[in-house]
Amino acid sequence: MSFNFQNREIDFVQHRKKFFIFSGAFTLLGIILLLTLGLNLGIDFESGSRVDLLAQETLTTEAVEEEFSKVGLSPDDIQLAGDRNEMASVGFIGVLTPGEITEIQAHFATEYGNEPSVSTVDPIIGHELARNALLAVLIASIGIIIYVTIRFELLYGIAAIVALLHDAFFIIAVFSLLQIEVNVPFIAAVLTIVGYSINDTIVTFDRIRENMKLAKRVKDFDDLAKIVNTSLVQTLARSINTVLTVVFAAAAIFIFGGEAIRSFAFALLVGLVAGTYSSMFLASQLWLIWKAKQLQKKKYKPQQQPDGEPTV
Repeated sequence: MSFNFQNREIDFVQHRKKFFIFSGAFTLLGIILLLTLGLNLGIDFESGSRVDLLAQETLTTEAVEEEFSKVGLSPDDIQLAGDRNEMASVGFIGVLTPGEITEIQAHFATEYGNEPSVSTVDPIIGHELARNALLAVLIASIGIIIYVTIRFELLYGIAAIVALLHDAFFIIAVFSLLQIEVNVPFIAAVLTIVGYSINDTIVTFDRIRENMKLAKRVKDFDDLAKIVNTSLVQTLARSINTVLTVVFAAAAIFIFGGEAIRSFAFALLVGLVAGTYSSMFLASQLWLIWKAKQLQKKKYKPQQQPDGEPTV
């Protein structure tokens, strides 16, 4: 199944205010959610411990909880994995004491025949991971601005970064709303979406630039609007077909990949939709408005006469 819009005339620019209102409303909702609900941070970003179990038989969440209750502990998170769910990753908010770790290892070595591995994350490491994740996104954004500015112009770079921040915030807001655990795979998904989204945005911008060169007249907003509409129609089919292909793969990971990478797959699904939307209906529309203002300033800029006096 594929889509083709080459022979259709669709006025995207006409609905630009609706796109801006939708993005603005969702951004406001996301800010409210983050201030009220916050994010459900996993032990990767908060102090905690994780116990990895391996059994000879199929495990269930109830069975694992029951075994931990025998040693006086109650897990905060249980994720099953393996072809037969013979593995389990059990999370605890707060660092387990050496005595508790020893008791867990002895108990499950007896029950399951394998001694579990226990890893801990203290608050300092958790904060460092969060800071490094934010720094990675920031460095990527700066690199993208430099690259797009060199290849196109500064207005393209700024519009692309606004779209990327929109995509990242969209994912964060959805995770805050659904209170899905935020962990290292989530950060990997956000960085993946950043790469996918900038690729989609550059394809659209490249088409706009080519049509700018072919245009006989580019002097005002209407001329730019025609170029943007034409470019979006030319790239719409490519964007939809590409995102559908990746969505099918991400959906398969989400359904069959197991709990360990389910948050990664879900973040990909949300980010792919947001990335396609922002590339076509946000970044290009922002560039259109800013470019039109730039042309208007050049149009009315006083020209200097040879003696230095401005002409009227």
